[in-house]
Amino acid sequence: MTGDDTKHLPLEDLHAAAGARFGAFAGWSMPLTYPAGVMKEHLHTREHAGLFDISHMKLFEISGSGTVALLNRACPLDAGALEMSQSKYTFFLNEAAGIIDDLIVTRLGQQRFMVVANAGNAEADEKHLRALAMDFEAKVDALDRVFLAIQGPEAWAALSRAGIETGSLLFMHGFEPRENWFMSRSGYTGEDGFEIGLPEADARNLIAKLLEDERVMWVGLAARDSLRLEAGLCLHGLDITPEIDPASAGLMWAIPKEVRASGAFIGADALRAILERGPAQKRVGLKPEGRQPVRTGAALFDADGDPAGHVTSGGFGPSAAHPVAMGYVQTSLAKPGAKLFADVRGTKIPVDINPLPFTPHRYRKG
Repeated sequence: MTGDDTKHLPLEDLHAAAGARFGAFAGWSMPLTYPAGVMKEHLHTREHAGLFDISHMKLFEISGSGTVALLNRACPLDAGALEMSQSKYTFFLNEAAGIIDDLIVTRLGQQRFMVVANAGNAEADEKHLRALAMDFEAKVDALDRVFLAIQGPEAWAALSRAGIETGSLLFMHGFEPRENWFMSRSGYTGEDGFEIGLPEADARNLIAKLLEDERVMWVGLAARDSLRLEAGLCLHGLDITPEIDPASAGLMWAIPKEVRASGAFIGADALRAILERGPAQKRVGLKPEGRQPVRTGAALFDADGDPAGHVTSGGFGPSAAHPVAMGYVQTSLAKPGAKLFADVRGTKIPVDINPLPFTPHRYRKG
């Protein structure tokens, strides 16, 4: 990709001033790390509050009398059953039940919903949604917002000090605290935290206030990756792709039972067929022995040296204090404690199948 094609964050100047080291991700120039470094950024998020610029992600507002019907077609979801302000993790699937993208859908009104989509898929998602919307009385608006995440046990206190009360908002709920703002209690770290979409000028003001608080530190994409991996959360493009279905990915918890049984979403028949015969492979947590991380693409073998699967995400877990990874293995091998071997540049590293997450989730559910 040439420099000319790379997209730049609206707040790039703030990251540059903070000493960010930039790198390419999903067509964007993104802050990978800041001077504190990935280890400190990661641990600071687990202990205090990490501030992330996730403006590469996209917010879509969907409204109109056919919105519920549109979402129920586009996703394995019962949109009408969501309460006001309730958020739900869901997917766009293709006809083979492969995951085109994973999303969070929040109900903001009787016929108004917010959809948060991933950076690399935002354009394709928008096209997909708009094409589907032509069959329904529904309007799709791609919002021009800065999108921030503040994650960690002190996130709520830092927001409160900055004048934003999070009060009774519980995990996987979202609302509009003021005009052109969208805020949800959610995130990608396993910690309590918030994601806020807001106009650029408001974002600059909020960031200035937040960074006056010693509990808040800028955190880059590298620590975001190690945090989500410890939390056992999937990255689209690696752990879930258009070739992987929700059953293989261990994500059927996101699809309500009645929707599985009788939903008319895209990919419904294919997913029912997969569930009936059982998926051939399953996503698992992988804990390598020793200190050597195993990374994306490493082949996995069973005790007899036969191919068993592959690693989709891997690295070092600073909070877990050992290497952490995820991958897919044959269903017969997908049992905690099963011994496998990962091929790392010709060396076979012993790997245990490990329950996910590697670090406990600490969401505010009540």
